Amino acid sequence: MTHTSGAPGRGSAPAQGRSSVSGQRTGVAPAAADRLLLTASRPHLWRTVALFLSATAAAGAGLALPAALGRTLDLLLAGEGAGSAEATRWLAGCAVLTCALVGLDAADTVLTGTLNSLTTARLRSRLVGRLLAVGPLRAERFAHGDLVTRCTGNAAHAGTGPSSVASALAAAVTPVGALVALALLDLRLAAVFLAGTPLLVLLLRAFSRTSTDCVARYQETQARLAGRLVEALAGARTIAAGGIRERERARVLEPLAELSAHGHRMWHVQGRATAQATVLVPLLQVAVVAVGGLLLSEGELSVGGLVAATRYAVLAAGVGTLVGQLNALVRARTAAQRLAEVLDVTPMPGGRRMVPEHTAGTGAGRLELCGVRASYGGEAVLRGVDLVVPGGTTVAVVGRSGSGKSLLAAVAGRLVEPEAGRVLLDGVDLAELDPAALRRAVGFAFERPVLFGATVGDAVAAGVLAEGAAREARIRAAARAACAEEFVRTLPYGYDTPCEQAPLSGGEVQRLGLARALAQSCRVLVLDDATSSLDTVTELKVTRALVGPGGADGGDGGAVGPRTRLVVAHRASTAARADLTAWLDGGRIRALAPHEQLWERPAYRALFGSGSGDG
Repeated sequence: MTHTSGAPGRGSAPAQGRSSVSGQRTGVAPAAADRLLLTASRPHLWRTVALFLSATAAAGAGLALPAALGRTLDLLLAGEGAGSAEATRWLAGCAVLTCALVGLDAADTVLTGTLNSLTTARLRSRLVGRLLAVGPLRAERFAHGDLVTRCTGNAAHAGTGPSSVASALAAAVTPVGALVALALLDLRLAAVFLAGTPLLVLLLRAFSRTSTDCVARYQETQARLAGRLVEALAGARTIAAGGIRERERARVLEPLAELSAHGHRMWHVQGRATAQATVLVPLLQVAVVAVGGLLLSEGELSVGGLVAATRYAVLAAGVGTLVGQLNALVRARTAAQRLAEVLDVTPMPGGRRMVPEHTAGTGAGRLELCGVRASYGGEAVLRGVDLVVPGGTTVAVVGRSGSGKSLLAAVAGRLVEPEAGRVLLDGVDLAELDPAALRRAVGFAFERPVLFGATVGDAVAAGVLAEGAAREARIRAAARAACAEEFVRTLPYGYDTPCEQAPLSGGEVQRLGLARALAQSCRVLVLDDATSSLDTVTELKVTRALVGPGGADGGDGGAVGPRTRLVVAHRASTAARADLTAWLDGGRIRALAPHEQLWERPAYRALFGSGSGDG
C-alpha cells in the first residue's frame, strides 16, 4: 500500500491548520503515565533492580564511611598507633569503602545510561506503532510538530522514568539511614534533627506539586512552538513567494515568550526550594553539632563520634540530592502523561477473517458501500453513501471541491472507519478482515506520495511480497505501466539510485507512487487524484493503463494484472475512460452512470468547467 503525506480531507488535499492538543489538558490521569512507564520498563526490569541495588549499595557504603572514619580517629587519638592491627584494619576498611563508592558510581552511570536508552526506544516504538494503527484521521487531532516533540524530547524525558524511580528510592535510603545512625550514636542527636524534619517534608512536597505544573506547561508550549515550525517549513515556498517571511517568523516565535516565562518559573521554583533548603539544612546541622559538642564535653560522645554525627547530619539533610531526583522524576512523569495522551487514542479494531478466494472470471474485487456516514473536523461530510463497484471494473468518483471524494476513498479502503454503515469487499465487511490481509487486498495511490526505502527500486517494491527475479519483474512492469521506467533509466544507477540522490520532480514522484501501487497484487486499487501532477501526454498514457480494459498489464504474464479500480477524478477525460462515474453531491451519490450519460446534464458538466445550470 502506498502512503500520503497527510490524512484524507474533505477534498482532494489534506486539511491544513489542524488543531493540536498541545496547550490543552486532555484529562489523561497521572496513573496512566505510571502504568506506561511500568510497562515500558518491564522488559528491562533486571536493569532497574540492578540500578536500585547498586545505588542502594552506594548509599550504604556512604553511610558506613563516616562511622569507619570516626572509629579510626578514636583509635588514633587513643594512642593505639597507626601501625596497630586494629587501626590498620579500620584504615583498610575506609579504603575499601572509598573504592566501593567509586566502583558503584561507575556501575550506576552505565546502568542509568543503558536503561534510559532502552526505555526511550521502547516508548518511541510504541508511540509510532500506535500512530500508524489509529489511522490518519484519528491522528489528525495532534499537530505534526506536536507529535515530533512527543516522539523525541518527551519520549527521551519519559525514558528516564524507571531510572529516576530507582535512583530516588535509593536516594531516600541515605537520609533515613543517616537518621538511624544518629539515633545509634545518641537518641538526642536524632531528636534534634527530627524537630526540623516536618519543614523538610513540606518543602519537598511543595516543590513536587509546583514543579509538576511548571514542567507540564513548559512541555505543552514547547510542542506548540514545534508545531508552528513544522508548518512553516512545510510551506516555505509559499512563505517566500508571498513575501511574508517576517510575519511567519513572528508567528512561529510567538510562543517563545511564554516558553521563556515557563522556563524561568521552573528555575525560580527550583531555586526557591534550594534557597529554602540552604537556610534550613545548615540550621539543622548546626543544631546537631551543638548538641554533639555538649555530649562530647560531658564525655558521652567521643571525638570520632562527633565527626561521624556531623557527617550524618549532612547526609540526613541531603535535600539537594532529593530535589534533583524529584525534579527528574517529575519531568519523566509529565512527559509520560503526554505520551499516554497519544496512546489513549483507540486504534481501529481489526478482525481475523481472510479475503474470500475467487476463481477466474467470478468478478473478484466487488466493493460495496452501504449507508456510509463519515465526518471530518467535526462536520458531517458523507451522509448515507450507497455505492457498488462491480468486480473488475473502474468507477470514477467526481464532485465539487470539498464534497468528500478523498474521504470516500479513504473509507473505501478503511484508512478511515465510518461512523455508520458498512464497507464490503466480496461480501465481507472490511472491519472483519485481518489488517494484514486487508492491506494486501486494497492498495492506494495518492496525489502526494511519500517514497520509502533506500533506493528507487526499494521505494517501488514497498509492499511487494515476491522475491528475487519475480520481484524485479514486477517492479519493472509496474514502472512501465506508470510511465516511470523511462526516467528511472536516466538516473545515475537506475533502480539502485539512492532516493536522496534522485532529483525527482513532483510528477516523477507521483509516477513512482503509482508504480508502487501497481506492483502490489491487490484486489482493489484506490487512486486518490494520483495523476494530478502529470503532463497531458503522460497523464493520457497512465490513465489508459489504469482505467483501460483489463487494468494495467505490464506484459509479463500478469505481474500487474486486472483489478477493481476506484478513481477520484478531477478531469473529464479520466471519468470518460471509466466504466461508471459516481457523482458525489451533498454527501450522497447523486447519480451512478457512464460518463456519456451524465454529460448530458448541465450541472455535471459544470463540475469540469463546461456548461452551467444545476440540472
